[in-house]
Amino acid sequence: GYAIEDNDALIARVLSFGGAPEEATVEFQGRRAWRDLIAVRHPDDPFDKETGVGEGRRLLFQRVPEPKSAKNRLHIDLHSGDRPRESEVQRLTELGATVEREVAEAGGTWVVMRDPEGNEFCVN
Repeated sequence: GYAIEDNDALIARVLSFGGAPEEATVEFQGRRAWRDLIAVRHPDDPFDKETGVGEGRRLLFQRVPEPKSAKNRLHIDLHSGDRPRESEVQRLTELGATVEREVAEAGGTWVVMRDPEGNEFCVN
């Protein structure tokens, strides 16, 4: 349910003073976006109207050139909210994630998944 940040105005400003090359951008949903990073923000939280950058709950995803070499430095747990966990796992699989294993312990149940680059996360 997070909203993808719209950084079109920020990108235009950065490009106008030569702060980044045009090749650092792509077109996404009819607007400019950074090629190697994108953020999502909680739709109920404030954001800077001039840059589109969220000022509350926000996740930034940035591509790096190095491949994954060890355990994740950050672990994300996704909660399916009021939908069944299975439907969220299916949605994520359709987006390119894979199921690593299903866990059932005294403390609860969850599904361990991997994104297309192999980073682990859990769906509760």
